[in-house]
Amino acid sequence: MLRKLLVANRGEIAVRVIRAARDLGIATVAVHSDADRDSLHVQIADEAVHIGPPAAKKSYLNVASILKAATDTGCDSVHPGYGFLAENAGFADACAAAGLVFVGPSGDAIRTMGDKVAARSAAHAAGVPVVPGSIGRVAGIDAARHVLIDTGFPVMIKAAAGGGGRGIRIANDLAGFEAAFPQAAAEALAAFGDGGLYMEKVIARARHIEVQVLGDGRDAVHFFERECSLQRRRQKVWEEAPSRALSDRVRDELCSSAVRLARAVGYSGAGTVEYLYDDESGQFHFIEMNTRIQVEHPVTEMITGIDLVAEMLRIAGGEPLRLRQSDIAVRGHAIEVRLNAEDPCRDFAPFPGTVTALRVPGGPGVRFESMLYAGYTVPPFYDSLLAKLVVHAETREAAITRLVRALSETRIEGLRTTKPLFLALAGDPAVRANAVHTRWLEGWLETHAARLVPEPEP
Repeated sequence: MLRKLLVANRGEIAVRVIRAARDLGIATVAVHSDADRDSLHVQIADEAVHIGPPAAKKSYLNVASILKAATDTGCDSVHPGYGFLAENAGFADACAAAGLVFVGPSGDAIRTMGDKVAARSAAHAAGVPVVPGSIGRVAGIDAARHVLIDTGFPVMIKAAAGGGGRGIRIANDLAGFEAAFPQAAAEALAAFGDGGLYMEKVIARARHIEVQVLGDGRDAVHFFERECSLQRRRQKVWEEAPSRALSDRVRDELCSSAVRLARAVGYSGAGTVEYLYDDESGQFHFIEMNTRIQVEHPVTEMITGIDLVAEMLRIAGGEPLRLRQSDIAVRGHAIEVRLNAEDPCRDFAPFPGTVTALRVPGGPGVRFESMLYAGYTVPPFYDSLLAKLVVHAETREAAITRLVRALSETRIEGLRTTKPLFLALAGDPAVRANAVHTRWLEGWLETHAARLVPEPEP
């Protein structure tokens, strides 16, 4: 077992990892920027080290400072959380070179699955269905035109090194394609330092389904699927598990394919294999793999009763995968919503500030993952995520009812949050009927945003 862990992150995920480590008897070290000196993860860790100014590139992305903090405090391991350096193969390699255990996959696995084109190739080789398009990078616009013969329109042009919904263009005809291709290449180069592109057919009205996997480098298991179809600007806002859109046959095929891919790349730690699912054809297509723990992992923990972060730490400490597939079962239904420091009544304008009062929801089947406390000042330098509200119940309908109750109990005073959006969505007939897809929410917002009930003035 690991002895002392440095958590190379901030916010609610740093709090989450620290708690899991301490439950296992592992000492913890937090790192923080100037802006996070009073953050909750700093307060609850056994030790804390200052690593730089507020700008992420000078603190949470500063590999040298993080490694120095780990070695100076006698750590034997590093957990990257999600975001920042979590999917940085160079960081994983640097940890290994410094004699530190990186809690996650190897640098080689991150390189393979983090490059969207390499990941498609690996999935194709493992017999996992991929979205029709280019198997490899397209070598310029002339080669891209040939791919159109298979994909047709609309087509998606995507950055090979992209992520988080960035570096994407959709073309609906040849003229739009000719204009979008060089734009996508320039944006990819500016955002990721890599102008490489690949192409995928746009699947209309697709659902976003992802499978949680866990491996030890030799074997892997799955924890069933999550549905993340409610998205705004390709960013997930509401996640649930399991997906009520899948038949038992499709679920089995989907989850088995994710395990097959994880085994093929020698995956270690927690990861997520993501797919698009077409309701009309009943077919699923691999799109990418996230080589880290994800924001929405608590919904999977709620339906399986398994602490995924703890399992990551056990595997990183040298234990073999202790779970067999037959040990993992689904119980009930879980939903997670992301409470961000944004005002949905004003086009999701950022709303950092000081939490003047906080009331956390509770009761059966309610989980509130956050770094908030009364008096905490939310800095403007990082992601706007304040808290994840997760509910669990026997059925999806009961989970939605519980979500409304928990949202009504939640009070985060002093700033605006996305709570009004989720109260409205929970009451929407299409959401209750699960009649949604990845583009549904943006269309809904065009007609419903003006009707959202704003929170009281801070």
